[in-house]
Amino acid sequence: MNRNETAETGDLGPGLLKSYRPYPGVSDELLNPDGQVRPVWRSFVDYLSSLTPEQISDRFARGNQYLNDAGVYFRHYGQDGANEREWPLSHIPLIIGEDEWEEISAGLIQRAELLEQVVGDLYGENRLVADGYLPASLIAKSPEWQRPLVGITPKSGHFLHFLAFEIGRGPDGTWWVLSDRAQAPSGAGFALENRVATGRVFNEFFAKAHVHRLAGFFRRFRDHFVELRGESDSRVSILTPGPMNDTYFEHAYIARYLGFMLLEGEDLTVRDGRLMVRTVSGLKPVSVLWRRLDAAWTDPLEMNETSRLGTPGLVQAVRHGSVTMVNALGTGILETRALLAFLPRISKHLLGEKLKLPNVATWWCGEAATRQYVKEHAETMMFSPALSTALPFASAQTDFLGKDFEKFHKGILESWIDNKADALVGQEAVTLSTTPSYQDGQLVPRPMSLRVFLARTANGWEVMSGGFARIGRTEDASAIAMQAGGSAADVWIVGDQRPVKETLLHQTESPFFKSQTGTLPSRAADNLFWLGRYIERAEGSVRLLRAYHARLMETADPDAPLVAMTSAYLEGTGVSPDTPVPESLCDMLHSAVAAAGKVRDRFSVDGWLALNDLAQTANGARHAMHENADVPRAMGLLLRKITGFSGLVHENMYRFTGWRFLSIGRALERAYRMADLLSVFTAPDAPEGSLELLLEVGDSAMSMSRRYAVSLSHATVLDLLAMDSKNPRAILYQLSDMKEHIGVLPGATENGYLSVPARSVLQVHTSLAISTPKTLTTDALADLRDRIAHLSVELSDAYIR
Repeated sequence: MNRNETAETGDLGPGLLKSYRPYPGVSDELLNPDGQVRPVWRSFVDYLSSLTPEQISDRFARGNQYLNDAGVYFRHYGQDGANEREWPLSHIPLIIGEDEWEEISAGLIQRAELLEQVVGDLYGENRLVADGYLPASLIAKSPEWQRPLVGITPKSGHFLHFLAFEIGRGPDGTWWVLSDRAQAPSGAGFALENRVATGRVFNEFFAKAHVHRLAGFFRRFRDHFVELRGESDSRVSILTPGPMNDTYFEHAYIARYLGFMLLEGEDLTVRDGRLMVRTVSGLKPVSVLWRRLDAAWTDPLEMNETSRLGTPGLVQAVRHGSVTMVNALGTGILETRALLAFLPRISKHLLGEKLKLPNVATWWCGEAATRQYVKEHAETMMFSPALSTALPFASAQTDFLGKDFEKFHKGILESWIDNKADALVGQEAVTLSTTPSYQDGQLVPRPMSLRVFLARTANGWEVMSGGFARIGRTEDASAIAMQAGGSAADVWIVGDQRPVKETLLHQTESPFFKSQTGTLPSRAADNLFWLGRYIERAEGSVRLLRAYHARLMETADPDAPLVAMTSAYLEGTGVSPDTPVPESLCDMLHSAVAAAGKVRDRFSVDGWLALNDLAQTANGARHAMHENADVPRAMGLLLRKITGFSGLVHENMYRFTGWRFLSIGRALERAYRMADLLSVFTAPDAPEGSLELLLEVGDSAMSMSRRYAVSLSHATVLDLLAMDSKNPRAILYQLSDMKEHIGVLPGATENGYLSVPARSVLQVHTSLAISTPKTLTTDALADLRDRIAHLSVELSDAYIR
């Protein structure tokens, strides 16, 4: 029978379960070899069978909506370049029994201990190579072998703190390790989001099921990180390659979830052998760095000199012992595929025991002579020549020459004999087991692999009670990867007893840890500052465009003085009034999204969704609208969404330093734009109707009627829009806001002296406060505008550069 044929099984139940058939010769997670539903799946199968197709569809949509609202995505790389894709959730979880999971966990913990000893030896005494357990060329020629790290003992005493293993079940039901992930393992954050989404899909069932929780794993892992700091004033941080990385969402999510700083290489510097982060409070020490960046790119001085992602001198900080790297630089050598061939024998040598979870069969051949050696000795080693020539030698072909040639290859054959059963089923082991996937209203078997995560804690290695399963899009196991169209499923570890409910909150036995205040990286401050400016700039453009098109509709004459002047002003700011929704307006909003995207760990999910919705609405209107008559309505919609976003941020954002930079950016841009508008539309030669336009753009027409008994005049407009300390559209109000925020920034006052930005904003504020409408001439307003603009430069010099 081939794989496309189906084996006979009994009915599994009504509806979508009735036609489920496993593939012959392939193990299935749902069914036992005799075709019966595995006990651990029975209650879930009964529950799922009780639902109608409509109910299932509604529940799946609920999970999809959560992921969409949470902004979960992965970056897909294709022929059209990189783009963000929705997270491909496979809604049916993979269910594994508690007893079986304990066996898997024991095997992975043993493997983690083995890998720790292996990498410690490779960068230490190197006895494994000297004694013939590993070929020198396998290590020396690997691009992941980092010579600058040889002889360096990690500050923590351990090379490995966080690992992931890709495992799969073979045709005989045995779990195999497909690969080891030690460089910068990804997926733990996605596993959390899978759990939340799947829990919402099956909330009635999940609440009663005895599914092990995930929060306790992360709490103990986080607490161990905190303990590794050593110094109470140092920081725990996550190093990311940046927003263009395919798993950047996870980096930001984990940083926010655990309360760690998310940094890029440019945020860090090394001073006197210590790793420091550039913050608005100055340089602050980082003593634990969880890198999500391959080691080769971490330090252009001692690693890849072309890297623009790393931090010069990082290796020196590691050598100095001032920082714990998670995982240690150089541990990527453990991901070498050919290394799998030697682990069984090394395990016996170092641990004195066999691997509890076998490798997928992988064999090393250094050169053609090795194949010949195997052929010559095959008969005496109880293997036929035919079998020896069919060995699945490792794909990484590396020459091996040296005086220990015979001793080394004898070791290969001894390892082969010890594990000959593994070798015999090696080709079958890559035929992965199948698990249920919901497609076209039915459950169908699809190949799957499972990624499991291990973290070092105060009590040793701990295995996450779950992980995430990668599910094939088709029957072909090569379509498991998400880049190839695969999906991801939650993993439920189910026991007989209800598990203890755990949260990420500190327990009584956990060390108390409070994040330091004022530890805002300078890059994050810069992005928040410009996010505020871009949003305010977009709002100002929207208000002016609405006013312009309203007057153009009234006069139907583009050459009317006020219409022509407003058009010229818009053109001067880079906004074309001839297009219903100018491209430059969409660019402003896209710039705001880009700035927010670089600080995803500091941005709320609701704020992110509101900002994305705003940008998408503008972009959609730009492509859909062709008539200028529709512009006022479209601008009104955008204005409501902009103010909705601004209100969401103002009401919900924690009043920390980042919020202040965001607020300073908005205040500075609003003050600058109003000063510029007033300098133009209150000029002596301004056309009739200019004052009314200013009140409309400044959203102050109602305030004018309530505030002043006299009629509209040049003086009253200047008083209301420039000098009124209670009008949020007035320049003085915004300068007061800036003065307050800048006055409490780090270093605003030192030794009794104000910082340059604090002194400058006070001077600008004071000069306007003592002005009168009569002294606010066109030139005075232009000078005020330029002084406000210069505040941006001074803030950058003081806190960002």
